[in-house]
Amino acid sequence: MSESMGGEPPRPGQPTGAESAEPVHPLPSTPAPPRAKKPRSDLPGRLLTAGILVPLVSYVIVRGGLLYLATVVVIILLGQREFYRLIEDKGARPLHTFGLAAGGALPVVAYVGTEYHMTVLMTFSLLAVMVAQLGKAEITEAMASISGTFFGVFYVGWLLSYAVVLRNFYHAAVSQSGEVSVRTLGIVPESGIFFMFFTLFCVIWCDAGAYFGGRAWGRHKLARKISPGKSVEGAITGVASGVAGGLVCKLACDFFWPELSQSLSITAVLILGTVLSMAGIVGDLVESLLKRDASVKDTGSLLPGTGGVLDRIDSPLLGIPVMYYGLLLYVFLQVG
Repeated sequence: MSESMGGEPPRPGQPTGAESAEPVHPLPSTPAPPRAKKPRSDLPGRLLTAGILVPLVSYVIVRGGLLYLATVVVIILLGQREFYRLIEDKGARPLHTFGLAAGGALPVVAYVGTEYHMTVLMTFSLLAVMVAQLGKAEITEAMASISGTFFGVFYVGWLLSYAVVLRNFYHAAVSQSGEVSVRTLGIVPESGIFFMFFTLFCVIWCDAGAYFGGRAWGRHKLARKISPGKSVEGAITGVASGVAGGLVCKLACDFFWPELSQSLSITAVLILGTVLSMAGIVGDLVESLLKRDASVKDTGSLLPGTGGVLDRIDSPLLGIPVMYYGLLLYVFLQVG
């Protein structure tokens, strides 16, 4: 039939039409989407940093003197450098030399004088920054430069300088109420050791409580735009933990070193512990606001698990001045 139609029969070994079609290759299987990696926990780094810093800071606080002053100066200078990097990311051009000189001088003035002399130095610092700005070639950034430089002096240098006057709180209390009244309240020259430990216990325990409480029970955002990771539940847990930390510090000092902690009653401890914990949360949020504005996660990488120096001292920056003025009010009320 095929021959009569003019076709040729297939030769032996020649594939037929069906057999000559292109072989069908199966498509490769669709790869499974990659699993989202859980964010790496920074807890080991935090614990490592705490294990190194806690003994060193404790020793420096107890030792006091020039070693304590030098430590505060170094922390201020490191914190200010990180702050100036933050505002440089926003386009400001701070006057590093003037800012760091003023920030480093504040705790020295606090050590040899009082907070009044710190205020005088702050005034001269602002004047010096404005005069220095007059000599810069670029004047279009004058407002940002002056504001950023001076705020760095205030935010880091001024606030942390209260660590010096709080450690030497006895002298400030004597100048306000007299030596007899101050000693009657149980405040002695070394009471500042307890006051510093009490402040740090409150803000650090608050920070730890907020961290773990937020991870365990956090549901409602505390400040969504500023720090989405912080929750109302974490803040409540933090305040409770901070008060507990202050109470532990008081009871431990009452047992091991009672002459230092006898000036604060349990009621005062609970009130100050609550206020300090809340101040620590506000200080943490303020620093988070600055980082959010600069679009950075950490201010530095010096401290594993924590970030920079400014990340570690954000809560004490407000807690220490609050403790100092809270104690002054406490002494005033007791004497009055």
